[in-house]
Amino acid sequence: MPNFIDLFAGCGGLSLGLEQAGFKPIYVNEIDKSAMDTYLSNRSQYKYLKQKNFHSFNIEDLVKKKNLEKLKKDFKNILKINEIDLVVGGPPCQGYSAIGIRRSYEVDKNQLPSNYLYKSMIKFIKYFHPKIFLFENVSGILNSKWSKSGDKGEIFKDILKEFKKLNYIQDFKLIYSKNYGVPQNRPRVFLVGIRKDMKFKHNFLKTCGGLLPEPSNDFNNLEDILSDLIDLNYKLDFKTKTYPMDPKNKIQKKFRTKKNSNDFYKKGDPLEHHDYSKHSKKIEDKFEYMINNHGKIKKEMKTRKFAQRVLPKRWEKKGPSITTTSLPDDYVHFSQPRSLTVREWARLQTFPDWYIFKGKRTTGGIRRAGNPQKGIYDRELPQYTQIGNAVPVFLAYKIGKHFLKLIKEME
Repeated sequence: MPNFIDLFAGCGGLSLGLEQAGFKPIYVNEIDKSAMDTYLSNRSQYKYLKQKNFHSFNIEDLVKKKNLEKLKKDFKNILKINEIDLVVGGPPCQGYSAIGIRRSYEVDKNQLPSNYLYKSMIKFIKYFHPKIFLFENVSGILNSKWSKSGDKGEIFKDILKEFKKLNYIQDFKLIYSKNYGVPQNRPRVFLVGIRKDMKFKHNFLKTCGGLLPEPSNDFNNLEDILSDLIDLNYKLDFKTKTYPMDPKNKIQKKFRTKKNSNDFYKKGDPLEHHDYSKHSKKIEDKFEYMINNHGKIKKEMKTRKFAQRVLPKRWEKKGPSITTTSLPDDYVHFSQPRSLTVREWARLQTFPDWYIFKGKRTTGGIRRAGNPQKGIYDRELPQYTQIGNAVPVFLAYKIGKHFLKLIKEME
């Protein structure tokens, strides 16, 4: 089975899609303990990942020569693996994301240590020389500057310059997740490299020169994705512990399919992560008004907070127009005056319902955003943030299938 390594893995959205496509994870790196706990808890079939040999937290320690040499021996002696097929990674994006900076503090990006972690990824790729690598990040990276007086796009230009030193055929593409079956617009930049000895032929007529799959435009409406989770009695104890109804369509059955099974969860079966926020009467009235008035907010209800939007039951002609963030209260449910639950948030990122998230449900302020102005760079990753940071599973699956096809064609 083709193998892969996930650096900056988060809660495992990219990994899960690759696994569903046919790849086997052999190593995971993620600095946040809650996200790592989520990742490992959902992969009991890969017991070796829980060994300290095959997971790590600090990538800068990982890429020290002695640690890379030891890891290479462990792959050979313990897992019987001599060659790495794929290395993927999405270094922390807060420093490249306009939202991340607005929601924390305005500082020059050359002062954020996390903005240089791509160099550690390059060291790792250079040492193991996998058949393919994938670098993923937010669309804001294309225009980001190291400082206020810098040149637009200089960060990504520097990143490309460093990656180009690797002996790979490379290309990058800004793609939109909605074009790959995901109920979000969610633009993301993907840089792909394939080893030159693989004899890959670049095709300018295809997506990313043929390194990424072609768009399919098979997204679903939010009503089709979330309506089976609607509990009319959710205010009784603000937690829905079992499925309130049977699935209504194929996509809901897909989300409710049990792990390693063809069976799916039915009405009355246990349901995880469907806890609700207890909004004040004032906030509920505001949400109710928005739902009944096409998302409009009364002047007296407006706040300085980031604009909240009512999720549409059905998309307009152009398709999905949202992108999940780290904040659950950015969006209002399309039929109930509340923010979305963790389970609903996870479905927007196309995680299956069996996927469990560890750590705090949510948090705020400095704990989530840090404060670079005071040298506080550590950030907590509660469940909503873990999900919001992830690569959508459906998108990762299609990328994985495409990579497998490339590898098979060139073997």
